[in-house]
Amino acid sequence: MTSPDSEPAYERLYLEGIASFNDCDYYESHELWEELWTDYRGPSRKFYQGLIQAAVALYHFGNGNIRGARKLHASARGYLEPYKPLHLGLDLDAFLAAFDRCLAEVAASQEDFPEIELDPELLPEIHLDPPPAATSAGEGDTA
Repeated sequence: MTSPDSEPAYERLYLEGIASFNDCDYYESHELWEELWTDYRGPSRKFYQGLIQAAVALYHFGNGNIRGARKLHASARGYLEPYKPLHLGLDLDAFLAAFDRCLAEVAASQEDFPEIELDPELLPEIHLDPPPAATSAGEGDTA
């Protein structure tokens, strides 16, 4: 926990993954978060796994793999929901609502290979509160 006077200490790979996610580079955000998740053994391990799966769900959706997107949408929610309402600066209620809106048609589809188009206006973004300090975003991190 940070004191009111201190800057939030976010993992470097967490922040880099968020930047890639918000740039809609879901494959890269998945890679960055997976690198963090691989060695991490703390209380946020399943949180990171949920973010990885959210990124891969959106990657699959963008590539027309609706079945894969549907499966990962459900599992990402399962990993992230226990961390609600706020974890590591991420408002999970808002994020999951946006994630659900984006994938609503995917989640509702019963077909194995439906033709569902990604709506760029519905893509979720991640914004942290408190935001990372501009000067420390790329510096070392703690696990």
